[in-house]
Amino acid sequence: MPDTAAGSKLLSALALPIVGAPMAGGPSTPALAAAVSGAGGLGFLGAGYKTVDALCEDIAGTRALTGRPFGVNVFALAGGTPAETAAIAAYASRLAGEAARAGVALGEPRFEDDGFAAKLELLVADPVAVVSFTFGLPPRDVVEHLRAAGSEVWITVTSPAEARAAAALAPDALVVQGVEAGGHRGIFVDDETASDLTLLSALQLVGAAVDLPLVATGGLTSGAAIGAALVAGAAAAQVGSAYLRTPEAGTSDAQRAATATNAPTALTRAFTGRTARGIVNRLLTEHTAAAPRAYPEVHHLTAPLRAHGRASGDADLINLWAGQAHALAPELPAAELTRQLAADARTAVAAAHARLRG
Repeated sequence: MPDTAAGSKLLSALALPIVGAPMAGGPSTPALAAAVSGAGGLGFLGAGYKTVDALCEDIAGTRALTGRPFGVNVFALAGGTPAETAAIAAYASRLAGEAARAGVALGEPRFEDDGFAAKLELLVADPVAVVSFTFGLPPRDVVEHLRAAGSEVWITVTSPAEARAAAALAPDALVVQGVEAGGHRGIFVDDETASDLTLLSALQLVGAAVDLPLVATGGLTSGAAIGAALVAGAAAAQVGSAYLRTPEAGTSDAQRAATATNAPTALTRAFTGRTARGIVNRLLTEHTAAAPRAYPEVHHLTAPLRAHGRASGDADLINLWAGQAHALAPELPAAELTRQLAADARTAVAAAHARLRG
């Protein structure tokens, strides 16, 4: 493992430099987190969209399955501002036909911070090995309280500017997300200034900007890609889409089927009001251009549509979050997949080293 892991005791101690990406909304489960950690990597739970009680149950459930360290990811939404009411109303009007065809009512759009304070209170009282943040920076006092409780703090960034801002909080590591990644972009501000750096470019630029351990994420669905990220300076690779077809993941049947195809992905705000990458389907195609920047209001607005799609198997109504290389995701148990990815990465790095000799 690269020396850059020296700032994080947890990264340095991993038997395999593979982190299971937190995938909020269903795919992340205690079984998946425990399997990745048990195989020698680092499993993660997603706190996003969960109540405090549900998160507490997930943490307890993971501990019942493994004695290895694992992490929890939290949406850093505290301090945000509501979107324009008129824009949300216009989008709701546009989606009325979708709701009528599905036989459901649209959800009530509302602005909230995903229970940030209550979740952090839980994680300070019942600490896990690492707490990571996405969508922005946690308050300094939150970082201090988590550290005092014994947790490492990781912050997701997508650009050198975000990395420098995050470094001011002295986190234990930065998760560097490329635009290839599935699911929501970790960008601090979701507007026209947002970074569109690919992972390899982001790793180089962030690595030059800050002196912190880097965890690479975005499109890493094969061992060779993981090996490339490690060679580029990452201390570990965070893998998400590769685990979507594992039996331990809480992936819907429609998402599992779509992940196994070679369908293209695209960035969209159509499902949640925040830019995310998903497999192209009808709702994404027809409504992306009109979707406002309004998170989490649009997330709540479309929630009944998406729930209906999952229950009925209508993939055209589901946010099929997946990275650009999702077609390579195998149908394997998570522990076996973790070990296979590490073995393939080792082989790829050795082959590259052989080509560079002499």
